[in-house]
Amino acid sequence: MLNFCHMTDALKCLIRDVQDFPRAGILFRDITPLLADPSGLALAIELMANPFRTLRIDRVIGAESRGFIFGTAVACCLSAGFVPVRKPGKLPSRHIATHYDLEYGKDSLEIHSDAILRGQRVLIVDDLLATGGTMKACIDLARELGGEVVGAAVLIELADLGGRQRFNDVEIHSVLKYE
Repeated sequence: MLNFCHMTDALKCLIRDVQDFPRAGILFRDITPLLADPSGLALAIELMANPFRTLRIDRVIGAESRGFIFGTAVACCLSAGFVPVRKPGKLPSRHIATHYDLEYGKDSLEIHSDAILRGQRVLIVDDLLATGGTMKACIDLARELGGEVVGAAVLIELADLGGRQRFNDVEIHSVLKYE
């Protein structure tokens, strides 16, 4: 069996670096080759879910849009429900919203008001942790509804952007770290 380093090296080989996207000076980590590779996708999901298998997760939250991809798969692995967190104007029922800072501006996210019940154990899942704005927004929404955020799992962490430092009270698990 491969050790963890070999597994993560295999996943890194499936991530394409795109220079100057979405603007000059940015190195974009493109996950679409990983998503297209059945073995790589399955491995990524397993490595994201494994640290949380014994924690009795009730709900997995994934933010639009790549958080939907990984969040639903992790929720299935953990026998948990999935809760989408959407951009403004996309939810058809009563919802709450939060505003947050992005690397290049501001944005908002919304969640249905009945998506999480008080005391439910929640895991936040996304493809990327950069500065932490999206993750903080998801954590704030879950807590506002009374959820207990027990952790967060991301495929990629851009460690040099310092997002992890925003979360002293939440266990952050990243499969791949880029400095």
